[in-house]
Amino acid sequence: MDARLNYLSSPIAGKAAKQFMAVGRTLKGSALPALTQELVALRVSQINGCAICIDMHTKEAGAAGETSVRLNLVAAWREATVFTEAERAALELAEEGTRVADAAGGVSDEVWAHAAKHYDDEQLTTLVILVSFMNSVNRLNIITRQPCAGDYEPGMFG
Repeated sequence: MDARLNYLSSPIAGKAAKQFMAVGRTLKGSALPALTQELVALRVSQINGCAICIDMHTKEAGAAGETSVRLNLVAAWREATVFTEAERAALELAEEGTRVADAAGGVSDEVWAHAAKHYDDEQLTTLVILVSFMNSVNRLNIITRQPCAGDYEPGMFG
């Protein structure tokens, strides 16, 4: 499969990519635990079917010390016993925030309250921006059929 657009040859894509990467770096430097961020990024990417991001976040999580058991169970986190209550709250918020069209009202008050029990305002802010960010990146990759899934190396994009 060939990409529909070559982001590397487009001046506007180059400028936008720098801004996207800056957002990603800002989120990585937040107080939301790094492994929680990777689990959320992975789950959003699974829902959206973004192979590049699934590849990236699986490998980044592994490089950060995540176990293969937990990575293999992210898609079925509700039935899995290996996630903390805080991680479960983050994954639930990520799912409702990604499936906005399916969940007519967006993120429910119950899901928000559950997440707020485990995360402070800064961490919740990071979580909300991360879910939105991942949905944007997933869509950019899917719409243009970016074909590099499988080639990602941890740390490749800084």
